[in-house]
Amino acid sequence: MDAAVTPDMFSPIALFMRADWVVKMVMIGLAFASLWSWAIIIEKTVRFGSVNREANRFEDQVASGRSLEDVATEAGERPTHALPRMLQGALKEWREARARGIASDSQAGFLIQRIDRLLDTIIARETARVEEGLGALAIVATASPFIGLFGTVWGIMHAFQAIAVQKNTNLAVVAPAIAEALFATAIGLVAAIPAYIFYNAFSTKAGKYGARLEGFADDLSTAIQRRVAER
Repeated sequence: MDAAVTPDMFSPIALFMRADWVVKMVMIGLAFASLWSWAIIIEKTVRFGSVNREANRFEDQVASGRSLEDVATEAGERPTHALPRMLQGALKEWREARARGIASDSQAGFLIQRIDRLLDTIIARETARVEEGLGALAIVATASPFIGLFGTVWGIMHAFQAIAVQKNTNLAVVAPAIAEALFATAIGLVAAIPAYIFYNAFSTKAGKYGARLEGFADDLSTAIQRRVAER
């Protein structure tokens, strides 16, 4: 009986085809979860690269010595990146306040408060946008090992039931059945490990990007305060 055990019996396809239907459903679900997480990983990699490149380019324009109005005009009417939107919003508030007249320190203070609220709103929305999908990665990272473990427990239970019915504990009976069950845990780990690694990596990138936006907002608010002081 032992001679009947061959390497082909332990190939992924063979293990899947011989598995119990519940274990098959677990494997299929984990495979889809892994594909889902990799789609998010690829999308986030492209998005973070894009937003940081655009931020670098725009910050270089602001630091070039040109007027903020010229930089804001060059960004277009509906910029997609947060930094030009922040600049355009702050300058709009400044122009409207200057047109009405800034006659007192209290009016100047209200202007700065409005600008700070505007910038905070843009930062919150942009941060939420770049963090989209991280929750799904967290779910895959935390849930996949347990789902795979459920498939393993279910598969081992049915494997021992088959052994009891056949009253045969030879390697040819035991090894493939146990391997089918453990394969579910392996798939769970394959889905969970990349999701866990990239979730932490992207969370760090999102935090750094949010801090970058906040730093730009502070610099912009300071620039407007200088203009108000020179009124």
